[in-house]
Amino acid sequence: MTEIIAGLYMSPLEFLALLGAVALVVARWLPPAARPRVTITAGAVLALSAIVLSVVGIRWQMLLVLAGAAVALPFALSPLLRRRTGQPAWRARWWLALPGSVACVGLIAMGPVTAWAFPVPVFPEPSGRFAVGTHVVQWTDQHRPESFTADPHDRRTVVVQLWYPAQKSPAGAQRAQYLGRTEHEARTVSAALAREVGLPDFLVDGVPRAHTHSVFNAPVAGGGERFPVVLFSPGSGGVRTQNTAWAEEVASHGYVVVALDHPYDSAAVVLADGRTIHAKIASTGDRDKDDKLAVDWTAVRAADLGFVLTQLDHLDRGEITGPLTGRLDTSRVAVTGHSMGGAAALQAARQDRRFGAVIDLDGYPHGPTSPSLQQSTLALTQAITPGTDPRYIPRLTEALKLSTATSYRLTIPGAAHLTFIDGPLYLPPVPSIVGSLGRTESPHVVAATTLAFLDTTLRHKPGDLASVLSAYGDLSVYHPDNSR
Repeated sequence: MTEIIAGLYMSPLEFLALLGAVALVVARWLPPAARPRVTITAGAVLALSAIVLSVVGIRWQMLLVLAGAAVALPFALSPLLRRRTGQPAWRARWWLALPGSVACVGLIAMGPVTAWAFPVPVFPEPSGRFAVGTHVVQWTDQHRPESFTADPHDRRTVVVQLWYPAQKSPAGAQRAQYLGRTEHEARTVSAALAREVGLPDFLVDGVPRAHTHSVFNAPVAGGGERFPVVLFSPGSGGVRTQNTAWAEEVASHGYVVVALDHPYDSAAVVLADGRTIHAKIASTGDRDKDDKLAVDWTAVRAADLGFVLTQLDHLDRGEITGPLTGRLDTSRVAVTGHSMGGAAALQAARQDRRFGAVIDLDGYPHGPTSPSLQQSTLALTQAITPGTDPRYIPRLTEALKLSTATSYRLTIPGAAHLTFIDGPLYLPPVPSIVGSLGRTESPHVVAATTLAFLDTTLRHKPGDLASVLSAYGDLSVYHPDNSR
């Protein structure tokens, strides 16, 4: 009863409360014979729903519904109480009652409207042949000091989440919490993400209520197949779970997706011992200073990506305990990222030839453009507008043209910067924020284009990649001879 109905953006229990509240207001306008039955039934449904919701956790949107019902309740009950006590029934004239009823309906209607604007995200069903499992690990690089703290003994630690092809779980298996291993972690991360963008946490209180399609620590898919690996770095302030819909879709097609939290950069990182590390990096407002800082932050992220790939090698060989021992094909690895994570992916690929392909999700290439990329690269960009940084496309084009492998830049019409993450699933559908592709199409486009690229570069599947990509937007192809 608490599962959100896709398209309705409310649970069955919330919908019952909504119907009860509306019926309570409408009862005043019914014929006298029907009024008592409707009032009593509506009041009972509303009261029971409110009690259960208060136990399981009530969303702020439902408080608007309950407030509208509370205002209407005395006027709905008054005629019934007067009749029971033998007092003459009193009823306000329609032209006096109508404004109050309209106000109550308006307040109640704000519930579903705001639930639509700030919903509990409903994740698309992965379309691949595999079920999806997920696993969280924490690794410390003993050879790298933590540059964000003054403690000389502090070493760089990252939290990593893997999504992988899994055996189908039994019906009713608990699906993984979104944003964290526990509801507490999910709420901590959700509140930190809200603060990053200047929103009150209550507006997005539906986000940590969501569950995904993956199952924590599910058995790996049978058959002994070794799966290509895709590393992912989130945007500035972003977290490892910010692209869960994409990760689940990619994993369902036979890849292992490995996403990182970058402590002191990610909005909130909950460590295994329960400590929470909040972001320390912040924009200064000075573009030149911010560019220099971004170069340093990108370098830290690139080093994190290289370290995690080394750990995955150890995991595959059984030197680290984990569910994927012997199932990772670390000879076929792509590095991916969104925004600053995209810049880190480009930088990591320049420094580490173990990465065989690169995907940049709308990331400005911070840092040097040399040495040249030697891996095939796919850059997905938002629709370019007069407000886009004029340096972005020229800088990105320069990096792709210098590559010694065929690379692609795909500009997707209707996309915004947050189109490339889970944002369209739970943020208001405002084109300037999440683009105009919609809650269903946004994750589909990102997954379809990146999967086509991964299948070509890591699995060497035959086909015309340029033709597939060009169906989704304006494509530029950069060959090693720098021709388009």
